[in-house]
Amino acid sequence: MTGDSPASSRPRRPSQAVIRRRRVIVGVIAVLAVALVAVVTTTAVHSFLGGGDPKAAAVGKTSTPTPKPTPLTPAQQLLKTAADPATACAVSFAGDGITQAPMLQTEGVLFTGLPIPERAGSVFAGWYPSPETAATQVQTDRVNGSQLTTCTDHQRTLYAAWTTPEQNTATAAKIPILMYHQFTTKPEGEDNWLRNNYVYIEDFKAQMDYVASQKFYMPTWVELNAFIDGKLFLPQHSLIITDDDADPTWLQLAVPVVTERKLLTTSFVITGERKDGSPSPYVLQRSHTNDMHRAGANGKGRMVNLTADEVAADLEESAKVLGAKEVIAYPYGHYNATAEEGVTKAGFLLARTIDYGYVKIGTPKLELPVIRINYGDTVEGLKNNIG
Repeated sequence: MTGDSPASSRPRRPSQAVIRRRRVIVGVIAVLAVALVAVVTTTAVHSFLGGGDPKAAAVGKTSTPTPKPTPLTPAQQLLKTAADPATACAVSFAGDGITQAPMLQTEGVLFTGLPIPERAGSVFAGWYPSPETAATQVQTDRVNGSQLTTCTDHQRTLYAAWTTPEQNTATAAKIPILMYHQFTTKPEGEDNWLRNNYVYIEDFKAQMDYVASQKFYMPTWVELNAFIDGKLFLPQHSLIITDDDADPTWLQLAVPVVTERKLLTTSFVITGERKDGSPSPYVLQRSHTNDMHRAGANGKGRMVNLTADEVAADLEESAKVLGAKEVIAYPYGHYNATAEEGVTKAGFLLARTIDYGYVKIGTPKLELPVIRINYGDTVEGLKNNIG
């Protein structure tokens, strides 16, 4: 019998080695397939969430530019220079004709050095807290160096007010300068040769109560200087309070009175005898000379016995202690042309006498008159003198 047997017609079973190779290939293919699926899925999710190829994204989408920081205002730039940022206040100035740059002030301290701008055909009428108050020019709204600096978020703006030269002249303001010396707690007064100098403290309190209740405008010495020149309008209801010598009774009895009532006062200090700082936020310390509050060779004050250069040298020493050259008070009220020359050489603007009168536009700056307050003067007498 010819032909193959049934056993020879069946396919041959792969060997174990072939089976193992096939399983390895299938495994590799499976791993590659899983990896491919993972890559495709990740790419799809990334694209869905806004990712993808940066070049592709740039073709279909414009990126948003990084915003530039807002430039600082002049006031903000000024605040960055403050030695004490916690108390710094940048004061800006606004209004017709105003070009003044902002200036730093210190919160809780009297405004210092507020500018007095000039404009052709106008007289400056002060700074106000808003455009509306600058327009109405109500005296009690006016802001100056008799008030403590206040700010909001370390900034504030003051607005200029103006008047005409004709209105300034027509107002004809007469500014009284009150002059005090010593104080006593004795109703009957002191029993010595200076008795007239000692004002009874209860009379002083009544006088200051009246001044506070009437809301007098209290100009600074720089303002008074500009008023005399006709460059600044001062209301008729203005007043300056001064004390001579910085006597212990002034410091102990009177300073608490003006401080409690927030009344700007000038203490004329003999710096050769007292070098302490101001005893109150409301008390300016100005020069009563350094060492000229004593008699000279002819029995009069040294100020009228010295040369102009000697007077100037003494006042320079006083200014070093006080840090100010606005005004002096002549010791004993003694002055002459040589004394005035020395005051000018030392760089002071004003000098206060003991002569009776009121400061007006055009008053000689080195001969400022006063209203002297003596023992026995009551609040009624003060009203007659200051209105």
